[in-house]
Amino acid sequence: MAMKKLFLSLSSFLLLSTTLTFAAQSWQGQCHITRINAQDPSYRLRAEGGVSEFWDHNSDEFQCAGVAIHRHTLRSKALMLPAYHNAPLLAYVLKGEGIFGVMISGCPETFESSQQTRRQSEEEGSGRRQRFLDRHQKIGQFRQGDILAIPAGAAHWAYNTGDQEFVVVVLQDTTNNANQLDQNPRSFFLAGNPGNPGQEQEQSHGGRRGSGEQRQHELGNVFRGFDVQTLAEVFGVDEETARKLQGENDERGHLIIVERGLQVITPPLAGEEYGRREEGYGGRDNGVEETICSAKIRENINNPSRADIYNPKAGRLTTVNSLTLPILGFFQLSAARGVLYRNAIMAPHWYVNAHTIVYVTRGEGRMQIVNHRGEAVFDGQVGEGKVVVVPQNFAVVKRAGDQGFEWVEFNTNDNAMINTLSGRTSAMRGLPADVVASAYQISREEAERLKFSRSETLFFSGSSRGRVASA
Repeated sequence: MAMKKLFLSLSSFLLLSTTLTFAAQSWQGQCHITRINAQDPSYRLRAEGGVSEFWDHNSDEFQCAGVAIHRHTLRSKALMLPAYHNAPLLAYVLKGEGIFGVMISGCPETFESSQQTRRQSEEEGSGRRQRFLDRHQKIGQFRQGDILAIPAGAAHWAYNTGDQEFVVVVLQDTTNNANQLDQNPRSFFLAGNPGNPGQEQEQSHGGRRGSGEQRQHELGNVFRGFDVQTLAEVFGVDEETARKLQGENDERGHLIIVERGLQVITPPLAGEEYGRREEGYGGRDNGVEETICSAKIRENINNPSRADIYNPKAGRLTTVNSLTLPILGFFQLSAARGVLYRNAIMAPHWYVNAHTIVYVTRGEGRMQIVNHRGEAVFDGQVGEGKVVVVPQNFAVVKRAGDQGFEWVEFNTNDNAMINTLSGRTSAMRGLPADVVASAYQISREEAERLKFSRSETLFFSGSSRGRVASA
């Protein structure tokens, strides 16, 4: 009997090991990339209040990184209907301003309005009674340059309060541990009739939308799957109201216009809300600063004074990670905003522990990406609105054009780490001169020149010689 149990245990162990090995090999195989492309949106969904654009997450690059990218453009007074997703979101506000809410079950409704009724006051003498007009969870305000972190499964909405368009680019981390479904991005709407036949749907570049891609971008109202009687009972309303929850005849789409303006309870925005998070003595947290209900989910990376790395002649890099926005530690994500001045160079580098998804926000530049075989998997010009995926450990260099080059990047680690190939803190600088001389078959003097010719760390000012060389 003992031998039989031992045999079964060994068999189960071997089966599990084989399965895990196969799964790991299958996952690793998704990063066998021989060519990287600078990508545009492949699919657009138009609604009353704007348009949503989707990049093809089935491409080799996005499958390798395990993410999906969307971009939403909302007209003035447009509301993005409440929805939740199967994976955490990291969003960057490209343009505009507005308000947003994230609803988390169990968190208190701390924003409330009340009205004192004089009649009740007179009848009750000196005692005054308040009647609450509305009560809801807290509302935040956003502006250009904000990074917003939305947990998986948390319903959220956004409203454009400005006179201009509000544009936001969103990363959905579909391979995050919070997603227990497959790698397809999914959106679960709580209102309207998103994706209805009345909405204008476009396939970019005249491409044909296959059944697989159509399923990826189908949007729906979760209430439509329930019968009307059940909805009427659980909400305590009549069946007519319950049918409106399902939005069956609503042809406005997932972005709608609120002509009268959105009437919500929100305090005035204080300037210090966009400052750095205060740290206690010694710079360490005591563990009670934030809960899921009070966690800070916004950080602005647009202000040059917020830069982490800065060269007045070349550019700057501003990062946000779990040290500056602690909730990112749960997401295992981070972000950065880069600015290169005219013809400046960002040193050749690689990310040690993260894939990087680069979205170009302004200008134009040249990017070169090299894999472990020494092959250039990408070498080309990229402009505003392009997305380029840089897999983990692939070396990359950026050079700005005549109009400069700006981008925002999302990283699949909450504390993404860079190693450089040239500059004051580079791998080359850390090598002994004799190792450099022997490795490249050059003299010791040439090796020292190779090591110490650049005193900058990450951003190099351009030169006429460099411009000729990069042509």
